[in-house]
Amino acid sequence: MHLNLANINKSYGRFVPRDFLQLLGKESIIDARLGDQTQIEMTVMFSDIRSYTTLSEQMTPEENFKFINAYLQRVGPVIQEHHGFVNQYFGDGLMALFTKLPDDALDAAIGMQLEILKYNKERVQKGRASIQIGIGLHFGKLMIGIIGDEDRNDTGVLSDAVNTASRLEGLTKLFGASILLSENTLDRIKNLSKYHFRFLGQVQVKGKANLIKIYECLDGYSSELILLKQETLGDFDDGLSAYFEKDFPLAASYFKKVIEANPNDKTTRLYLDRVAYNLLKGVDNDWDGVERMERK
Repeated sequence: MHLNLANINKSYGRFVPRDFLQLLGKESIIDARLGDQTQIEMTVMFSDIRSYTTLSEQMTPEENFKFINAYLQRVGPVIQEHHGFVNQYFGDGLMALFTKLPDDALDAAIGMQLEILKYNKERVQKGRASIQIGIGLHFGKLMIGIIGDEDRNDTGVLSDAVNTASRLEGLTKLFGASILLSENTLDRIKNLSKYHFRFLGQVQVKGKANLIKIYECLDGYSSELILLKQETLGDFDDGLSAYFEKDFPLAASYFKKVIEANPNDKTTRLYLDRVAYNLLKGVDNDWDGVERMERK
């Protein structure tokens, strides 16, 4: 009887993160009650697979499940290794929480990208397409607790920080970046010298009034790509400064230097497109260079 209860409790632990229950001060799922809640500051991670819909259309339902589980079995342990836990899966995406340092979340994001680089080598050897994932990180206050009704409960996280992290993950597609983090997160990184960053500008995401300064972490790329982005960082920064100062011809000259060295730099190509548009159409006096997102 006791062994059976222990096994049931262990099984529940695979569906409801023990870390979540511990944050609520609960020993097990048996102690959790509807409405239990607490507020805590932590780093939120959102991640998903790029172009998964296109990829999934080429697989049977069974192959889809096998693929998703093969992917999650690689990235899940990386999150746990860096003191985080997956709070929710969204098919090809996930939300993870890091209760200690934001450095843990960034180390996990870098580790996940490096794991994907290794995974892609295996996939290519088997004649399969390589995959890419985007990761967004944001630090903020969260309300966590048990939500639902009397017959159906679930773990819930309610916070503007969750929405922001989700939007940042979405922006990885626009900027062609692997890891994006907010200034709010960057400011709390304890060991900044350990990492390499690139400022990408300010954005106003759909549904948000505040502007967010966003940064790309370069450390999750291949060593060759990291070197390219570091070597062109000066020209990129100068181009960005000229862009915000409305000196579009000067901005274009710097951005073209970046593209000459790194033709696949999607962020720089995005800004070159913006430069060309602004030169053609002109800008208003109150133009501020902020990227305003109309879609989630």
